[in-house]
Amino acid sequence: MEAYTGFAGVYDEFMDNVPYDEWSAYLVGLLKKLGIEDGLVLDLGCGTGNMTERLAKAGYDMIGVDNSEEMLEIAMHKKEISGLPILYLLQGMQEFELYGTVRAVVSVCDSLNYLLEEEDLLKVFRLVNNYLDPGGYFLFDLNTIYKYEQMGDCVIAENREHCSFIWENTYYEEEQ
Repeated sequence: MEAYTGFAGVYDEFMDNVPYDEWSAYLVGLLKKLGIEDGLVLDLGCGTGNMTERLAKAGYDMIGVDNSEEMLEIAMHKKEISGLPILYLLQGMQEFELYGTVRAVVSVCDSLNYLLEEEDLLKVFRLVNNYLDPGGYFLFDLNTIYKYEQMGDCVIAENREHCSFIWENTYYEEEQ
């Protein structure tokens, strides 16, 4: 799957409404409350590394996994600028492999919403469980605001100074 091919270069521009600083502060606070003050943390579906960078700055040893080469190229460029010791891996979240376990796994910006089949979600949960330290935690978000029927047959468009997008989708009642 060529996820985000052609879109990676403008992804951060269209995600400028995401309060990454507040969100990372929340995650760091939650991790510390759970007793995870340092150590290896995996950012699953890390995209361009926005959250990965922030968690690394907070003192975590970060691994970022994403299946988009173009998104990871941008993440690697950010890493070069920041100098943070982040390991980025080009892998899908349903089949990622690590060399050991991690203290926590985070997956934000609705990354799990890209899994369309229940079996794919179960694969991710099994892999996360396999690579978590005993007593580790998996922190993730899911966008469940809209039912499929509400998002079907709609067009969402946004025009920016340097780029634009049009997202059109269709809901097929029989296939759900």
